[in-house]
Amino acid sequence: MEKEAIADLLEEKHRELFEWLKKEPIDNWEKGPEGKWTVGQQILHLVNSLQMLNNALSYPRFFLKYKFGLCNREPRDYKTIVNKYQQKLVDHKDKTKKYNQKLKKPLQKDRERLLTKLQIQSKKLQYKIKKISDINLDSLVIPHPLMGKMTIREIIMWTAHHTEHHTTILKKKYNEESYC
Repeated sequence: MEKEAIADLLEEKHRELFEWLKKEPIDNWEKGPEGKWTVGQQILHLVNSLQMLNNALSYPRFFLKYKFGLCNREPRDYKTIVNKYQQKLVDHKDKTKKYNQKLKKPLQKDRERLLTKLQIQSKKLQYKIKKISDINLDSLVIPHPLMGKMTIREIIMWTAHHTEHHTTILKKKYNEESYC
């Protein structure tokens, strides 16, 4: 997938999330289905993920090459990344559940700040992908906690899917009338 298309995909997935958030009652920010993340936790998780990726992409390219190496395989397409991620979620359900229990619950007063931060981080990533050369997008790798080493292009495509994944979860969990 070309970098302009990836930037557009990121924009689309974040727009879908924000459109859903506008329609949802603000009260859902701190409450949610039993044993599941609140809306606030979902947003905090996405902000943290974007911020970590943007921070990693701020390092000089030679540092990323030195620290994590170069890709030694053919690049994966969007569909392959999505399928691999879905399978990893199934295969490592216990690992993800344990990891996810550590996330704090943001308060209602943090809502606007976190939503603004999410928008800023998304725009930063869209800007960065357009500025990175295609060679670096496909040769430099960075580690993903569940997926292992991924090229920069792959992890940015994964980020678009990650946003869609959490938007889908929110829609499903908060559209069930019996969650309270």
